Amino acid sequence: MEKPHQCPISELYQSLDSHETGLSDEEAERRLKIVGTNELHVRQQTPGYIKFLLQFKNFFAILLMVGGSLAFFADYLDPGQGNFYIGCALYGVVLLNAIFTFIQAYQSEKIMQSFQKMLPTMVNIEREGEVKQIAASQVVPGDIMLLYEGDKVSADGRLIRVNQLQVDMSSLTGESTPETLQLEADSENPYQSRNMVFSGTLVQSGNAKVLVCETGMATQIGKIVELTKQTSNVETPIGKELNYFIKIISSIAIVLGISFFAVSVAIGKGEISSLIFAIGIIVANVPEGLLPTVTLALTMASKRMARKNALIKNLESVETLGSTTVICTDKTGTLTQNKISVNSLITNQREYDVGLSLTADDVELHIARRVMTLCNNAHLDSELKYSGDSTEVALLAYAEKLTSIKDIVQTKRLAEKSFTSEDKYMVTVNESPEGDHFHAYLKGAPEVVMAMCDQIHLNGQKVAFTEAYRKQVVAQYMSLAERGERGLALAYRNLDNDGIPDAHYIFVAVVGMIDPPRVEVPEAILKCRQAGIRVFMLTGDFGPTAKAIGKQIGLFSDKGKVLNGDELSALDEAGLSSLLDENELIFARITPAQKLQIVQALQKKDQIVTVTGDGVNDAPALKNADMGVAMGLMGTDVAKEASNMVLMDDNFATIVTAIEEGRTIFDNIKKFIAYILTSNIPQILPFIAYVLLDIPLPLTVVLILAIDLGTDIIPALGLGSEKPETDVMNKPPRARHERLLTRNLLFMSYGIVGMIQAAAGFFSYFYILLDGGWQWGKALAVSDPLYRQAITAFFASIIICQIADVLICRTRRQSILTVGIFANKLVLLGVVSELILLALIAYVPLMNTFFGTAPLELWQLSLSIPFAITIIIADEIRRVFVRRENRFVLKWLTW
Repeated sequence: MEKPHQCPISELYQSLDSHETGLSDEEAERRLKIVGTNELHVRQQTPGYIKFLLQFKNFFAILLMVGGSLAFFADYLDPGQGNFYIGCALYGVVLLNAIFTFIQAYQSEKIMQSFQKMLPTMVNIEREGEVKQIAASQVVPGDIMLLYEGDKVSADGRLIRVNQLQVDMSSLTGESTPETLQLEADSENPYQSRNMVFSGTLVQSGNAKVLVCETGMATQIGKIVELTKQTSNVETPIGKELNYFIKIISSIAIVLGISFFAVSVAIGKGEISSLIFAIGIIVANVPEGLLPTVTLALTMASKRMARKNALIKNLESVETLGSTTVICTDKTGTLTQNKISVNSLITNQREYDVGLSLTADDVELHIARRVMTLCNNAHLDSELKYSGDSTEVALLAYAEKLTSIKDIVQTKRLAEKSFTSEDKYMVTVNESPEGDHFHAYLKGAPEVVMAMCDQIHLNGQKVAFTEAYRKQVVAQYMSLAERGERGLALAYRNLDNDGIPDAHYIFVAVVGMIDPPRVEVPEAILKCRQAGIRVFMLTGDFGPTAKAIGKQIGLFSDKGKVLNGDELSALDEAGLSSLLDENELIFARITPAQKLQIVQALQKKDQIVTVTGDGVNDAPALKNADMGVAMGLMGTDVAKEASNMVLMDDNFATIVTAIEEGRTIFDNIKKFIAYILTSNIPQILPFIAYVLLDIPLPLTVVLILAIDLGTDIIPALGLGSEKPETDVMNKPPRARHERLLTRNLLFMSYGIVGMIQAAAGFFSYFYILLDGGWQWGKALAVSDPLYRQAITAFFASIIICQIADVLICRTRRQSILTVGIFANKLVLLGVVSELILLALIAYVPLMNTFFGTAPLELWQLSLSIPFAITIIIADEIRRVFVRRENRFVLKWLTW
């Protein structure tokens, strides 16, 4: 047999054991078992052990491993001092951290894979002459595949019917200009012949019928994947912030460790004890539980967003939403319900409502019905439901409502000019009812259709389309637009051949279509305004229609501006930049290039732009936006691929919910960073005091690890799942360059709360020592019960103050009384786990032996409670001043 693109189509059917009506379901199922699913295995599967080993490359892990090695070295030089166990503990921490992070990363990967399955790529196929919609993974060689504008081609195949088909081949060729395809082969190479389509390419316009030749990894793109199974990862903003955080904290740890090692040696402490001291400083500075906590927090956030119908394609892009300053949204299906229906019909100088009944004398109505039915690509699917573009479905349903269209739909179509957003009209050429000539049927934007007409059908006659008639039609469709109806004009003409004319049509009617606003959108728009987010409508619809809808949803007032595409084209860069300072803008009748122009102009003004879209024409703007949001229900594959987030319900209100979640996750990460960092100071100062004040070491390395891993992680996770503060959407968007680790956060954690915790620890430590008869300068053995009680008290003080700290970290501005002290169950679980760990370490003999601790009396435990209360009261006072926007407090004490 010749190559698939060159052999006669009958031979190709025969070689694939297929036929013009397609395969049967049984045969397709049999082939699926033989050839496998139509899927690409895109990524090189990194072995699990390699992924696990990669967990040891982060800077925190390296620091702790260096510390562990130093402890082993110290034990080698001076055995029996417990340094071996410290080294084991440090390496144990690194191992546990790696296991935990590996498991979370694995689970996150599985979660994202399961999310992607919520959005299966669907494809229209013809089996046994019946059109069905199936998952692309179920397509097999021999299937008949139907392609429409916006579809992603799911398999390699030969064109058997084509209508103005343009395909974006950039995924294969790198060329962004769409190629116009045809039925005839024009190259020896099948991959260069324009009568073939290939998996992974995108239909930009037109439609076609394709005989599938190859699927899955046997396709052209599958072969490329086999050769290049590798991907490169782009670092996300939150990833950059975490790396910055790690560098800063690690630098502090290294500098302090080296500096105080040198000081310790200089004052005669000895190299071994100084080395252990340096290890303690490093361990005290490193928040060992941070990375798994961040991964868990992002995973929980993505799950919450998925439950709210917002699918984030990359976990870390959750945070990008929080800084959105402008939302550029389309209208149909996002602000409106996408339940388009015909509401009125203007023909023969009369306006009819939807309840009209058709009689034989209504010549214009009969012609309009014929145009609505034949200049239309919607169709009945296998479930006897109309399928296709929502506007065309509405026209077909209305035509059927007037009277059965069975006598019309079988009319043979000879040619078609597809609708595009640039020219705004569609034409089909069909046989006439008599079969002796042809009719061209036209539908499109009223102003476009009117310009193509020189006659109008009135009272059963064709008359000249005079200026007076034109003005009357304009007034009629303007009245439709002003009440929120979208006008669509209909026309026709007789032909002697099957060519597509672009003039001399006969104007017939204007159809008024309505798509009611979503009931939840006005509240969402109000939330955006309160949050300092501007919302612009970018639509291809008529200006007055868009304005009417904008007023209904609270997007637009008399102060707003409506700009048409032609007016936008007339603006220079400075004029557009000035215009984009407005708070209320509607861009109507705009092209895809203009939508992209608006997005880029906003970005030049340093705005963070979120763009919504569902069509092929939206893809450039979606891809270039800071956050592209595609529609999951009505969106094309092109739009979904270009976006960062997919709305499973196509609802604008879901975007606002997602922005709220994006702001919340950024705030929550700051909260648990503040919480984790606070305990660093009471962990560091004991080692500094040990060197400079020549006192027994108030806190050991193993107790530091117990704090960082045993008591920090669960409360921090609780902070990561904290609900939004009541004013999270009442603040302006955060600055593009706002950091997770700020000067104020460090000052609050290290300079205030951390110091109070350290004071509590030293107070409890010295009180117990002095009460037990210890005198300054007196040495204490590690095994001395008094010393063990004192370090247990220091440890307990940190735990008790950390309980207060986790409570104040739950909110940054609002009083904790307003959010409910017991509202966050995970925080409460964290508090309980802290108290349980304290009880185990203080009162279980086996734990006493391992950690070098001793039981405390109740009064000894209560020594630090006044400090914990001070932390809570002081921060409540701070928040009062923050809410009152006190300048001093906002400058220094707002983190």
